[in-house]
Amino acid sequence: MPDIAELERALSGLADRIATLRENPDPGAMLRELDAAEELLHNALGELVRGRRRRDGGSRREQKLLRQVFRALPIPVIVMDTGGTVRRLNNETTRLLGSPAGYLIGRAFPLLVDVTGRAAFRQHFAAVLRGDDSVSFQTRLAHQGRAHTVRLVLSRLRMPGEPQEMIAAVVLPTEVQLPEPAVRVGAADDAAVLATARRHELLSRLTGLLLEEESLREPVALLRAARLLATETADWVIADVSRDGGLVRAVVVGPGDQPVGRLRRTVEETPPARTPVVEQVLTTQSGVVHEMLTDDSLLGGDVLQAMRAGSLLSVPIRTGGEVLGVLTLVRLCDRPPFGLADLGVMEEIGLHLGLAMRAQQGFQRRAQAADTLQTGVLPRTLPDVPGFEIAAAYHPGSGMRAIGGEFYDVFPTKNGWGFMIGSAAGRGEEAAAVTAMVRNGLRVLSVWEDDPGQALRKVSDALVAQRTGLFVMAAAGFVRGRRVRLACAGHHPAALIRPGGGVRFSEGGGVPLGFEEGSVPATEELTLSAGEALVLYSDGLVGAQSPAGDNYGEQRLAEALARCAGQPPDAVVKAIEQDHRAFCAGHAIDEITLLTLRRSR
Repeated sequence: MPDIAELERALSGLADRIATLRENPDPGAMLRELDAAEELLHNALGELVRGRRRRDGGSRREQKLLRQVFRALPIPVIVMDTGGTVRRLNNETTRLLGSPAGYLIGRAFPLLVDVTGRAAFRQHFAAVLRGDDSVSFQTRLAHQGRAHTVRLVLSRLRMPGEPQEMIAAVVLPTEVQLPEPAVRVGAADDAAVLATARRHELLSRLTGLLLEEESLREPVALLRAARLLATETADWVIADVSRDGGLVRAVVVGPGDQPVGRLRRTVEETPPARTPVVEQVLTTQSGVVHEMLTDDSLLGGDVLQAMRAGSLLSVPIRTGGEVLGVLTLVRLCDRPPFGLADLGVMEEIGLHLGLAMRAQQGFQRRAQAADTLQTGVLPRTLPDVPGFEIAAAYHPGSGMRAIGGEFYDVFPTKNGWGFMIGSAAGRGEEAAAVTAMVRNGLRVLSVWEDDPGQALRKVSDALVAQRTGLFVMAAAGFVRGRRVRLACAGHHPAALIRPGGGVRFSEGGGVPLGFEEGSVPATEELTLSAGEALVLYSDGLVGAQSPAGDNYGEQRLAEALARCAGQPPDAVVKAIEQDHRAFCAGHAIDEITLLTLRRSR
């Protein structure tokens, strides 16, 4: 057995001869150098075994040197386990195949062999496992758009530190073809272009799905995305998400054309913590693709075998540096396997899903805050006002849920009852705070003021003094027997429904609250006869648009109110709501408020 110095000299000579052959190829000489390389590799491994048995410090130096020799070998060398999985490879292998070692290690080597040669490769591989020292044969490697006709030598070997035998594959290229990117050479290139286009289309469709409003308002984004992926690119889609400090299985979608109910329940009930591939993705925070499955336990138990799985892909669902879950896709054995391009697209999809989940969580928090704050500016129940029937309605609208600026109220005053309706020029927490100030301020002032106009004027001055930056359009009325003292601060005029079907509007007008100091609302006094109803409404009602772009307007409102003559307030409110929905059809509906008072007969 040669020593280290002899190995170094042999390696140097081999590198020089191979460099010469690259400039002037000679098939016969290449085969001779291949035999020399094989002998050199065996000698190096034997020296490595001997070095491991030594206990002095020199053995470690020799082992390090031999590892460097392995990496620097000028011919591709791959070390596989008995299952055909790549365990180690040298620098020349990564140069030949065009992928870094980190991508190739852990993958099945047969997938690097052209489809037409895989059966022959498995036969030769099995022969080595049965006891043949080595076999040599010609085959074709295909990876990263490169095709290589090579002579492959498979040999059994025992690696130091490895508990089982390994298989070494020594590769000597005899022909290399690099396809020109701009040249279409046949159906294979057409298929690759079509597959790329389909991946981009899938990414575009999923992005559009996640941006839909309902995906933010309701927790359906993950389920919809899984169904799309199961339809377009996978047979099984599994999504695990972080919840309460751990992972829970949130979505499982299986083939729709197969009876897999029992298997689906098994997958649903399998804890993600017992799923090795999910744990691997969480630990590394990066995706993984198994183009040819050699381990049926990746999803826990014998799930993959029951699925008849052929390939598997798993990526993190993430946003920034935080992993929110894991998305796993499985293809059956009768379909083309997932590849590196699929992994890249799914990692992008995992990022999009993470952003959508984060946005949906934020939207839900804001919606809950909106509901809480809105409760503070809307009465929970309407009081009984002697001599009157009252009904009201508030709708936040069908747009993105936010804290609304509209409100209404009915409350006792010093000598009777009061009511009001209003809308702040804005939305959000600040608008809710301003509307609460107006509502509560008017309630307090009604204890001393007999005129709603004076009460609104003082509220307006308070808003100006507080420098809220927002103004409020409001209408308020104080009821004394049959008489209603009505004040308007930039709000829409109230509508009065006559028992016989006639409809007229109040004068309206005035300056919005908080607009300028000392502004006085417009006031008027109405006397309601038995059966007459007063209807107050917000800008969201009359300002609504149809799909054609027409405004609802006060004229249509008057026609709808005329049909409600003689009806109780709750029937009037429901009729206006139905007419408004019919007018808007599928168009987005804005926030609306209705308040109706009718003089009892």
